[in-house]
Amino acid sequence: MNNTSKKPLLQVENLSISFSQYFKGTQKRVIRPIVDLHVEIGEGEIVAVVGASGSGKSLLAHAVLGILPGNAMWEGRMLYRGEILTEERKAQLRGGEISFIPQSVNYLDPLMQVGKQVQIGLEKSVAQGIQKELFQQYGLKESDGKLYPHELSGGMLRRVLFATSVREGGRLVIADEPTPGIHPEILSEILKQLAQFSKKGAGVMLITHDIMSALEIADRVAVIKDGRTVEIAEAAAFEGKGERLKDEYTQRLWRALPQNDFDLEFQRKDVGMQCL
Repeated sequence: MNNTSKKPLLQVENLSISFSQYFKGTQKRVIRPIVDLHVEIGEGEIVAVVGASGSGKSLLAHAVLGILPGNAMWEGRMLYRGEILTEERKAQLRGGEISFIPQSVNYLDPLMQVGKQVQIGLEKSVAQGIQKELFQQYGLKESDGKLYPHELSGGMLRRVLFATSVREGGRLVIADEPTPGIHPEILSEILKQLAQFSKKGAGVMLITHDIMSALEIADRVAVIKDGRTVEIAEAAAFEGKGERLKDEYTQRLWRALPQNDFDLEFQRKDVGMQCL
């Protein structure tokens, strides 16, 4: 896909995030894990955001959603559909036009039937009907709605998480590490569902360590290192020895994969085996 043909949906420019912390009693310091992040997602486009643990991927998602902790401060510019994304606008769009699929199924309430959890936030008169439609859409049986999270398999829990997170009319889907350590069959399901969102015209931000899985569906890949965007490359550029990639870090990240040169020194020093 040529991104220039896609209408911009989300634009993040020069994003920096800092946190104020107290230490040694009353002394205060400011740390800045994000110093210069930028990314753009078009309508119907999937952009994978990859990088080592602690590089700032999830903080980017939380900043867009407006769910940073109270001691966080951010600078830069965020636009959604061409308009400034203020904190008030984030709150209005969150859970509707902007959907968030969290990393862990632990976000589900262990003491509530999953069908009831999908109905949360929906009008009572239509909640049950919408929940049944969503279960059908995600390949869940009607009877599954009466079960509790611990009674479902990992794959079923992921589908429930999608049903609770993505509503009709969603235009931007942010998926935070939806694929870690899961069975290949479940992984395929998740990637298929994310691709389906983009086919319906939604933009998708896929935050992940798993470059190879991301490349199955991504149009572009944003590589993050130490709170900075070092490169945003077309997915097709990740081939061979990475000759088409522009940044040295991105090239080494690509060559560090077992399928490529398997650069062990780079894995230990730069990515800590986290993004493989």
